[in-house]
Amino acid sequence: MKQIIYGVILLLLSACSPVKTKVVCIGASITEGAGVQNRQEFSFPGQLQTLLGSDYEVENYGIGGTTMLSNGNSPYKNTEAYQKALHSKPDIVFIDLGGNDAKAINRPYYANLEEDARQMIRSFKELPTKPRVILMLPTAFFVTDQDGIYDPVSRNEVTPRLREAAYKENVEVLDMYPLLVDRPELVPDQIHPNEEGAAILAQRMYDQLILPLDPSFDIFTTLDSEKIDYSVSNFAGYACADFKMKGRDCKVVKPRNARKDHPWIWRARFWGHEPQTDIALLERGYHLVYCDQSGLVGNDECIANWNAFYNLLHKGGLSQKVVLEGMSRGALYALNWAAVNPDKIAAVYVDNPLLDCRYFGDREPNEVSRDLMKVYNLPDIASIKEFNNSPTDKVPEIVSGGYPILILCADEDEAVPLYTVQEFEKKVRDAGGDITVIVKKGFKHHPHSFPNPQRILDVILL
Repeated sequence: MKQIIYGVILLLLSACSPVKTKVVCIGASITEGAGVQNRQEFSFPGQLQTLLGSDYEVENYGIGGTTMLSNGNSPYKNTEAYQKALHSKPDIVFIDLGGNDAKAINRPYYANLEEDARQMIRSFKELPTKPRVILMLPTAFFVTDQDGIYDPVSRNEVTPRLREAAYKENVEVLDMYPLLVDRPELVPDQIHPNEEGAAILAQRMYDQLILPLDPSFDIFTTLDSEKIDYSVSNFAGYACADFKMKGRDCKVVKPRNARKDHPWIWRARFWGHEPQTDIALLERGYHLVYCDQSGLVGNDECIANWNAFYNLLHKGGLSQKVVLEGMSRGALYALNWAAVNPDKIAAVYVDNPLLDCRYFGDREPNEVSRDLMKVYNLPDIASIKEFNNSPTDKVPEIVSGGYPILILCADEDEAVPLYTVQEFEKKVRDAGGDITVIVKKGFKHHPHSFPNPQRILDVILL
């Protein structure tokens, strides 16, 4: 009788115990924890467990040296750990394979890499638990031996194939590469992050898991309902709708899962150039959009066209406030539109920005100054000295929105004088605006952005 009562008590206790969300991490030596002393606690799965707390159970199935390739030198699919992971009844699966595929011994088999990655993804997607599958792209490597895990091969050969696999299987992607690319000191052996580096990886995974998402939202249904004729292309592993409005190219890229408040970032010019920030925000549930107005340099026609584009997407469910991103002359487009629509702006990020066109009046004509003369009806190059339709002329309107402005600029910029940024910054501060200026020492106009866009994200994601 006592045994029966004891058994009933155990069943009752079991029934009352909270069900934990099971997170499975599969991968190679970085997942396993090579490079840290206490792997159970300080590998990135171990640190992810600490961040998630007792409502989650994180299991580490990392096996050093393994490949995504099924015919690589050490295929993960042939390991006992893979079979255990498949039978673990996971709710969430992180797949961190691909680094070892960059070795010279594995490069002859790249024709199979995309399909092998798809099969790996499907093997988890099709489990009875229907887990959320997240593909992690390889982190940065600093090895100089070109026959080993060579970073350019990892980034330019392995990563694009993994992105394509994730795109076709419609699973989330985390690009781990930017996180440590500027922190080689956290990768002491040039391959494996130390405890601090693993903490950065774990934090990124944690942030992804706690995002408030709206998986049911699909901006493409708005394009359908508005009878917009669009085609779908692949932008860095994300579905991109390509269409025209008033004869101008437009693009709308949707995240794998939209964040609940449906945020978005609007690239003003130079689509796809240095897209680190765009891709990082797509990962985090932002939409990325573009409406080409090249040649109009922020004039009234440009603003009217952008108003129509904004209305289409906001009506379709994107948030009222958008992040504007303007590189070089794109800043003129972005900030001129912001001056007219301050209540529609969440933040502005401009990069080596054109903020004051007057300096063109003392230079030889170029594409931008010719556009200015054409669309603003200026008689000659010298007349640009009196031009008053630049962002620096509209500071009161710009700051009235109360949003943060980030300027990334270079102290040796040969295309846009640094003094124009400094004058704009002073005007914004004097008007009570929220502005951050980051000066890249020893850089010219190119390259834009940072390899690791975290400092940009810190402003946008406030």
